[in-house]
Amino acid sequence: MTKIISTILRCALLPGLFIGANAYAQTAAKAACPATLNHTVQRLQDEAPQNLCQYAGKVVLAVNTASYCGYTVQYEGLEKLYAKYKDQGLVVLGFASNDFGQQEPGANKEIAEFCNNTYGVKFPMFAKTSVVGANSNAFYQSLMKAGAQPPKWNFHKILLDRKGNVLASYPSKVTPGDKKLIADIEQAIAQK
Repeated sequence: MTKIISTILRCALLPGLFIGANAYAQTAAKAACPATLNHTVQRLQDEAPQNLCQYAGKVVLAVNTASYCGYTVQYEGLEKLYAKYKDQGLVVLGFASNDFGQQEPGANKEIAEFCNNTYGVKFPMFAKTSVVGANSNAFYQSLMKAGAQPPKWNFHKILLDRKGNVLASYPSKVTPGDKKLIADIEQAIAQK
């Protein structure tokens, strides 16, 4: 009889323990997400919502992009950086923006096709958004509050460490192949 009661209790209590453990894990994961990344944005390709917390623990290079800019060729270098360092913990996050010179006039689908067909972009890209001023998206607002320099033109870069802290901002003219940028990325990757 004691075995039967013990078995019944285990069968009744174990699912509750698993559910409780799962809820605890989700709460802990959310708590581990730095404030700079704790935002939901839309993916460029299909406008599906994406929580940036999925990049917690990675070195992040956030870049505001545009398809019709003199710096647009930087897509190629950004993709090379991403391909070279992604397995070591780097993620490049592209934010299409029409804030500067109206150089990103297209719709999200058009921008996605351009990025893929012209530069083979595989790093995460997000829907067209504002990255400066009162209308900037919540992610960029949190970056500015955390000490990042606001973008002054397209292809401005902001580097975050694995804890979501702003390490540096780089103006548009700093290319993805810049020695200082690469050294900063490698140093951030080395920090576990």
